[in-house]
Amino acid sequence: MKYLIAGLGNIGAEYAHTRHNIGFDVVQAFVQQQGGAFAVERLGAVAHVKVKGRQLVCLQPSTYMNLSGKAVRYWLDKEGIAVENMLVIMDDLALPLSRLRLRGSGSHAGHNGLRSIEETLGTTEYPRLRFGIGNDFPRGRQVEFVLGRWTEEEEPLVQAKIKRSVTAIEEFALVGLSRAMNLVNNTEISL
Repeated sequence: MKYLIAGLGNIGAEYAHTRHNIGFDVVQAFVQQQGGAFAVERLGAVAHVKVKGRQLVCLQPSTYMNLSGKAVRYWLDKEGIAVENMLVIMDDLALPLSRLRLRGSGSHAGHNGLRSIEETLGTTEYPRLRFGIGNDFPRGRQVEFVLGRWTEEEEPLVQAKIKRSVTAIEEFALVGLSRAMNLVNNTEISL
């Protein structure tokens, strides 16, 4: 079994470890835990890891968030991976910082990375892990919040959620979407 694990984000030092780049950070943590390493390849940084006989192709697109679909489509096709065996990881303003949500389909909900994937693949039927970032920002400051870095107070919870997200990737590949959803969605992450 082969899977594509796509963590969404933007390339460049100014975006590193911002809320919007949490997909990159989760996939990075997953690859490190598996003893893998990323290599710069076409349309992204890619790492190939194995988890209990399953092959996982991990992707950090280099296309910038708004063109994520281009990189995702390329690697799905190149590796011969079915859309249902892809997991997209990204930030979500609609979820509190304490929550993760794993779904098998859904709307882009205004997320430009998901919008690009939806347009490129022509479907909303693909698994995604939404990493709640909360919405604690003043009116009109959404972009600054999303592109901002975690506060010192948030950081311990973010690290705990990254760990839980790494486990969620393994669960997705090993026990399937339905069982993984039950394990992920009913948990509130706290310190």
